[in-house]
Amino acid sequence: MSCTVEERQRVRRAARAIRDEVATESVDVIAPSASQYGEWTLDAVLRDTDGIPPEVLRELALTELTLQPTPSQAEYQHVAATV
Repeated sequence: MSCTVEERQRVRRAARAIRDEVATESVDVIAPSASQYGEWTLDAVLRDTDGIPPEVLRELALTELTLQPTPSQAEYQHVAATV
């Protein structure tokens, strides 16, 4: 299995878990060619949260994704993480 396939699978696994565990507005998996980071990227917008919930941080740690700094907007928390 190539590194990029494994990376994509890790990001997809984290996206599924986050979608299942917290209230989300959207959760997307972005290919390196479309990502501002040039890597497989998880992009999520969380609802009704003040900061990033522990469930999300745990999932990012389990899948070995790196949290990227993103600004929060009103009642939404934006989360971006890369492989």
